[in-house]
Amino acid sequence: MQKTLMNPFIDSYPKLDVHGETRDSVIVLVKDFIKDHKRLRNEVVIIVHGVGEGVLKREIHHYLKTNNDVLDYKLDSFNIGVTIVKIKLD
Repeated sequence: MQKTLMNPFIDSYPKLDVHGETRDSVIVLVKDFIKDHKRLRNEVVIIVHGVGEGVLKREIHHYLKTNNDVLDYKLDSFNIGVTIVKIKLD
């Protein structure tokens, strides 16, 4: 996983903010968020996990690696507290 320079219009993508969530609850939220946006045919979504100690980021990235609906994910190069996710549309 690497940092990437993405679209400057990142604020126009659907966004999930998981600040303050626990390790266990964050996976449920991310799973539902991705599933919902796959149905809505949104190819790119944003997950705001913050920087902190990196616990939420690690949990989210571990989950994204194993999710078959995720094509790719990268940290936003302007804000490392944000992950940009590309969803596989059938």
